[in-house]
Amino acid sequence: MNIVLWVLQILLALLFLMSGGMKASKSKAELKESGGENMAWVDSVSDSNLRMIGILEVLMGIGLLLPHLTGILPWLTPLAAVGLVCTMIGAALLHVQRKDGAMAIMMTVVLALLSAFVAYGRFILVPA
Repeated sequence: MNIVLWVLQILLALLFLMSGGMKASKSKAELKESGGENMAWVDSVSDSNLRMIGILEVLMGIGLLLPHLTGILPWLTPLAAVGLVCTMIGAALLHVQRKDGAMAIMMTVVLALLSAFVAYGRFILVPA
């Protein structure tokens, strides 16, 4: 189970480090240009909120790996996963509000479920 959790942590961390890094460093116009219709939601949030979302995603991506990997405050790893669950719930609600379609909502739900599994795994199954 530990290997499954590590694989999920690494995949989620890479995903959120990349997507968060883009949100934190690019403008809305650049995000919409690179992401097309999938990034149309950026018009629904302010520039500062977009940057905040990106920075939080980067921090939680780091939090999925470093604490458990280094053994320094390893309880932060499942907390980072819980933070990602909350972030994805917010993203799903935004997509529902905007009527972005089932695919956008399903993607956020899948990411929330994977993050919830990592949180459960690191809190209960293989504690950090």
